[in-house]
Amino acid sequence: MQPRDAETLSVALQQVTTCLGGLGAAVYRLDPGAHRLVLVAADGPASGDMQPWAELGGDEKEAPVLALRRGAYTWVSGDRLGVGAAGTVAMPLGGTDGPIGVLSGLVAGPGEPGEVRRSFLRTVAQWVGTGLMGPPGTPPGPGSVSAAARSAQMSELTVALAEAITTQDVARAVADYIQAPFGADGLVLEVLEAGRLHVVGSAGYPPEFLRVVEGIPLEANETVHDVVSTRTPRFIESRAEIYRRYPALRAVNELSPKEAWAFLPLLASGRVIGLCVVSFSRPRSFDEGARIWLMALSGLVGQALERARLYDMEHARAQQLQRGLLPKALPCLPAVCAVARYLPAGRGEEVGGDWYDVIPLPADRVALVIGDVMGHGITEAATMGRLRTAVRTLADLDIPPDELFSRLNDLVSEVSEDTYATCLYAVFDPVAATFSYSLAGHPPPIVVRPDGTVHTADATPDPPLGAAKPPFGLHRLRLSDGSMLALCTDGLVESATRDVDQGMAQLRRILAEAATAAHAPHPTAAGEDDDIRHLEHLCDRVVSALLPDREQMNDDAGLLIVRVRCTAPRDVISWNLPVDPRAAGQARDHIRKQLRNWDLDDLVLTTELLVSELVGNVVRHATGPVHLRLLRSRALTCEVYDGSLTTPRIRHPTHTDEGGRGLQLVAALSRRWGARYLQDGKCIWTEQDLPERTAPV
Repeated sequence: MQPRDAETLSVALQQVTTCLGGLGAAVYRLDPGAHRLVLVAADGPASGDMQPWAELGGDEKEAPVLALRRGAYTWVSGDRLGVGAAGTVAMPLGGTDGPIGVLSGLVAGPGEPGEVRRSFLRTVAQWVGTGLMGPPGTPPGPGSVSAAARSAQMSELTVALAEAITTQDVARAVADYIQAPFGADGLVLEVLEAGRLHVVGSAGYPPEFLRVVEGIPLEANETVHDVVSTRTPRFIESRAEIYRRYPALRAVNELSPKEAWAFLPLLASGRVIGLCVVSFSRPRSFDEGARIWLMALSGLVGQALERARLYDMEHARAQQLQRGLLPKALPCLPAVCAVARYLPAGRGEEVGGDWYDVIPLPADRVALVIGDVMGHGITEAATMGRLRTAVRTLADLDIPPDELFSRLNDLVSEVSEDTYATCLYAVFDPVAATFSYSLAGHPPPIVVRPDGTVHTADATPDPPLGAAKPPFGLHRLRLSDGSMLALCTDGLVESATRDVDQGMAQLRRILAEAATAAHAPHPTAAGEDDDIRHLEHLCDRVVSALLPDREQMNDDAGLLIVRVRCTAPRDVISWNLPVDPRAAGQARDHIRKQLRNWDLDDLVLTTELLVSELVGNVVRHATGPVHLRLLRSRALTCEVYDGSLTTPRIRHPTHTDEGGRGLQLVAALSRRWGARYLQDGKCIWTEQDLPERTAPV
C-alpha cells in the first residue's frame, strides 16, 4: 500500500501509539505474489528498531503475520524486538477481496489492551485500509491543531472514556476532549432506539432546538439517515452546503445556531448505535488529519457509549427492583409519624441492599425496622426483599425483637455462607411509652427528647445477621410524648473522609440544632401535616449535610426519622377480672359504662358480645389471672389477657356440636382479631371501627 498522503498516515500512526500507550506503530502492505508483509510506514520512539520486521514472511509467528493469517485482531505477548515492549497488537486492513495489509503497534504497558483501545485500533485500521487511498484532504481550516496536540487529547479522551460508567459520563468526556482540539462549540450525542434518535448528551445548543430534534424518526432526518445507512461520516463545512445537500431539512437546520458540522456514526458490536454531531458557530473546512482524528474518536465513543448504555439499563433495572421492594409510602399512624430517605450510591455498577419499614401492630404499637444487606448487586437487592418480607411476616406474629432476630438470623445463614446483614428492629408501645429494640451490627438509634436534648442509645450491638449466634440482646428505652428517633444505615454516616463515630456525632449535632431552632414547630402543638413537613425538612437537612456530593457516594444510605406519640391516659382503661363465671358479667358491665363515657353507645352491643366470648373462653379453657383492657384510638381495641399459652383456633363445628362457634362470632363482629404471646401468658385482641364523629383527633 502506498498512501497518497504520507502526512495523514503519520498522524494515524501517532494516534495508535498514543492510544496504546505504546512504543511505536506500523503499517504493512501485503505483497500477494511473494506472500509477505512489507513495512510501509512506522512511527513512535521504537520505529527505528522495527527494521528486523521490515519484511515478514507468511510462515513467521509475529503478530502482524498471525493477524493477516487469521483475518482478525491478534495479541502476542513478549518483547519480540528487544525494545522493552510488553507485547504486540495487530489488526488486518480490510480490502474488497480480503486483507490488504496490517496495522500493528508495540504496547509498553502491562497486559493486553482493553476493549476500548482495541475498538480504536479497529477504527483506525478501517480508515487506513479504505479512506487513505482517496484524494488528499483540503487545506486545514480555522481551529486546526497540531498532531502532537491531538495526540495528547486522544490520550486524555481514551482514559476518560475507559473510566466513564454512565451515558452522562460518556457525554461529558466527549464534550471535554473533542470540542477543544477543533475549536468546536457544539455537541449532540444521540442513541438510536426503535428507529428514532434520542439525545443523551449535548453542549452549546438551546433547549428549544434539542426538543425539536429529540425523537425524530430516522427516515425523517435525511442527514442522519445518510450517515447511519452508509456508516460513513459527513463533514458539512457551511450552512449553504447543508441546505444544498439536504434541502428537505431546511426548516430544521434553520433552527440550529451552528454553521458547520461533523456527523459521526457511532458503531459498536458491528452496528450503528447512535450519532455524534460536533458543530461550529462559523463555517470551517476539515483537513484529512482532522477527519481521521474524528473518525478514530467516534470508534472510541461508540464502544464506550454501548458499554455505558448497558450499565444504565442494568442499573435502572436494579434500582427499580430495589425501589419496588421498599415501601411506596410510610403510614402515618396514631403512635408515630415517619419520614424516610433512600439514597442509592452516586457511582458504581450495582445497587445495595438497604431497606426500611414501618409496620403497624395491634393496640397502636408500631414496629420500626432499618437494615442493610452487605455488598452490592442484584443478589443483595433480592436478599433485601426476602428479609423485608420475612420481617413483616414475623412482625405479624407479634414476637419480641430478640426472638425475631433469632429467626431472621437463620434465614440469612441459609441464603449463603457469605451473606450478612445489619439490622435494627424495634417495637414502640404508646401506652407503656417504651421502645424495645435489638441491634445486629447496626448503628444504634439516636433519640431527640422534647426538651431538645439528643443522645445515642447506649446499647452494644450483636454481630450482623448471618454471623451472629443467638440469643440476641433486647434493649429498652422510655420515651416521652413527642420524642423523635433517627435510624440510619452506615452509608449515611460513614464515608472515605469520616468514620462511623464521627458521622454519628455530626448527625447528633444536626438533630440538636433542628430541635432548638426557633422556627421548628413544637411536636405537641403541630398538626399531623405540620409534623410531616417538619420531618421532611429535617430529613433533607440531614442528607444535605452528611452527603453533600451524591456523585461521590460509594454506598447506599437509608434514613428513617420518626416522631412518637404516647397514648393519652383518657384513651385507655383496664380491669382485673376473677377467674370464675362471674368474669363475663363484670366485663360486660365495665364495657357498657366505659363506652358510654366515651360516647360510643353504638358499639356497646357488639363489644359486649366480643368480650363475653373472649372472657368466657379464658374461664373455660385457660388459666388466670384475667385482665381486660380497652384502647380508644382510630379504632376500638379490646384486649383480654390470661396466663395460658394455648393457641386459639377457629373450628368448623358440625350441626350437632354444642360449642366451637365462639371465634367465628369474634371474627364476624370485629374488623380483625388475633393473639400475641407474652412471657407469662397471652393476649387475645379485637379491633372495631369507630364512628367518624367520635374518632379522637
